[in-house]
Amino acid sequence: MSIRTKLKKVLPSISTTEQEALDAGDVWLEGSIYQGVPDFAALRDIPVATLSADEQAFLDGPVQTLIEMVDDFEIQRSKHLPENILNFLKENKFFSLIIPKSFGGLEFSPYANSTIVATIAAKSSAVAVTVMVPNSLGPGELLMHYGTSAQQDYWLPRLANGQEIPCFALTSPEAGSDAGGIPDIGTVTMGEYQGEQVLGLSVTWDKRYITLAPIASVLGLAFKVEDPNGLLGGKENLGITCALIPRAHPGVELGNRHDPMGIRFYNGTTRGENVFIPMDFIIGGQKNIGRGWAMLVACLGAGRGISLPALGVSVSQCSFKSSAEYAAVREQFGLSIGKFEGIQEKLADIAGKTYLQEAMRVLTTEGLGLGLKPSVVTAIAKYHMTELGRDILDSAMDIQAGKAIQNGPQNTLASGYVAQPIAITVEGANILTRNLMIFGQGVMRCHPYLQNMVESIHSNEKQADRVFNGILRKTISYSVGNSLRAFKLGLLPFTSAASSTLSEVKPYEQSVHKLASKLAVYADFSLLVLGGKLKQAEMLSARLGDVMSYLYAAMASIRYYEQKLSASERAEAAPYFHYATRWSLCQAEKALLDFLDNFPSSATRKFMRLITVTYSPKMTKINDDLVRELAEQAQLNTEFKKHLTHLVKPVAGDGNYINEQAYLAKMECLPLLAKVKKAIRARTFKPGVRFSLTLDAALEAKVINDSEHQLLQDYNLKRERAIRVDEFDFDMNLITEKADLKIAN
Repeated sequence: MSIRTKLKKVLPSISTTEQEALDAGDVWLEGSIYQGVPDFAALRDIPVATLSADEQAFLDGPVQTLIEMVDDFEIQRSKHLPENILNFLKENKFFSLIIPKSFGGLEFSPYANSTIVATIAAKSSAVAVTVMVPNSLGPGELLMHYGTSAQQDYWLPRLANGQEIPCFALTSPEAGSDAGGIPDIGTVTMGEYQGEQVLGLSVTWDKRYITLAPIASVLGLAFKVEDPNGLLGGKENLGITCALIPRAHPGVELGNRHDPMGIRFYNGTTRGENVFIPMDFIIGGQKNIGRGWAMLVACLGAGRGISLPALGVSVSQCSFKSSAEYAAVREQFGLSIGKFEGIQEKLADIAGKTYLQEAMRVLTTEGLGLGLKPSVVTAIAKYHMTELGRDILDSAMDIQAGKAIQNGPQNTLASGYVAQPIAITVEGANILTRNLMIFGQGVMRCHPYLQNMVESIHSNEKQADRVFNGILRKTISYSVGNSLRAFKLGLLPFTSAASSTLSEVKPYEQSVHKLASKLAVYADFSLLVLGGKLKQAEMLSARLGDVMSYLYAAMASIRYYEQKLSASERAEAAPYFHYATRWSLCQAEKALLDFLDNFPSSATRKFMRLITVTYSPKMTKINDDLVRELAEQAQLNTEFKKHLTHLVKPVAGDGNYINEQAYLAKMECLPLLAKVKKAIRARTFKPGVRFSLTLDAALEAKVINDSEHQLLQDYNLKRERAIRVDEFDFDMNLITEKADLKIAN
């Protein structure tokens, strides 16, 4: 019995949906990471993302106006988005960010799309999701890539100008994220349409979690097609298909709403039973029957790589800005809380990870801007950037404590805190993304020979054995090369390559190479020893996926530091960069060590440790000095910090504005505050029981003059306003005038 025949009994074949997913995406930087030779040359050759004049004008104009219009606290207390907001979105083409200009759309870049969605999300999650959905996976993108000319000419201009509101229905109660298990069926049959008998489909569906469904005027629908009577002359089960159905079409049910944790974006159900649709409703026409899953997977990049990560980045920047300002202004025991090391530890973590989020956002959208559809990278972005957002937000809640848990217009975290789990759950829970998708797809897409090997193993061609043997020889040579490289770098780490021109970057670049070389070896041995069982060993494959992800994050951090920042900006950004890159590399190393500790074969485990010289952690860790340095830098009013919180646009009177005004006032008063404190320590005057009385005493003692007293009193009023929380009467009506009057007096 040949090796191929033996393997055929052990290794499962690739399912149709798996094959379509593999064929649909592109391999990008993750391929070089998986193969143990991270391509830093390709990383540095990527064109730097910038906003065009039109994109910047849209941000400065309609986006800024929208932010000024939105009262997120009122939205969350209402049942719907205000009609004026919805009309503004339609009239200003917020639903056409990705539609080509030739059809009346804005045709913005992925980087601009991400920036716009994230900027809106920093103000209101509900409004951001409403904008996000038509510009990610949905009818617009599917029509652009797969629609017939007639479909594009009719639908795209109507979607671009807001005349039509789209939704897309994929998730079924029984199937969830398992597209192959969709129970919704379309049966090929003859039926009546516009008074004539035509060939079409009788479709029955039941969908849930469909964003914009309650207000949609056109429904994108995914279902399976069956042809039991052979009307199309082929097989009976034809596969997943996508159609576009007007809301007014007979039998279409749209309207019942879900309530996603009180975040007031439109989300609901759609159903239909034996609804007849003509073949013209299929996106791309009859020829695209059965191509639906491949179409969907190819278009997942916008949702995975743009929209959902944008929500994670926005909540991170909101958390960073408000926490840094609050830590500088809020005082306990005569010191701003930002001076306490417990707060500094949390604040540094927020700052470093926010830098990492922005670096990953920029790099991922740059890749999408090249026209690529890197399915593994976008899965990495979706999982890690939404999870990082949740992690950062938790730390911000700890720092802001009582202010963070009291609901009201001044609370800058509450809406994001409630909304973040929603972003994590979209397109399947993050458990699925981490445990099955990142390494599961990565191993097939990134291994240079594996997919061809599996295909040859299950081939029935006469030359299958010869083809398999040729691939096997290449695979063995590839694996031996990986092992030799990993052994060399483990034994002689100083031989690792680094081409950066910045001395502070070179050690990190070398570390990425060293860890990637180990990943390639562990992936090879996992396939060799576990074979098809690796698919079920989810915790092991998830850890290998984590290594790929964190090395991608480290490369993003390096690229951002090298290419997005000037020399002067790097001086301010250095602690952010060091924290983010060290954290990523330490996480990657931990995942490798955890993988080794839990590998089921003891002999293989020992050999993998030996061949990669891996027995204990080696990466440079984040130490207390770096934490203190970053926490202090995070509380300064630097240009880099402004850049790293650029998505947050304070509007006069809102929580971000109140925090920012108090913070800026304190920055202006720092020398005066130091003078007053020095005089108190010298017992030049006796401080009052309240800070305002202390300032009066300092004026009387001539420690400060009249203008300085006025400046400090102004700061004190802004400080008191920033640290207070909203209050309501017995019937939960917001009280503002009394609180403001009390502070003014």
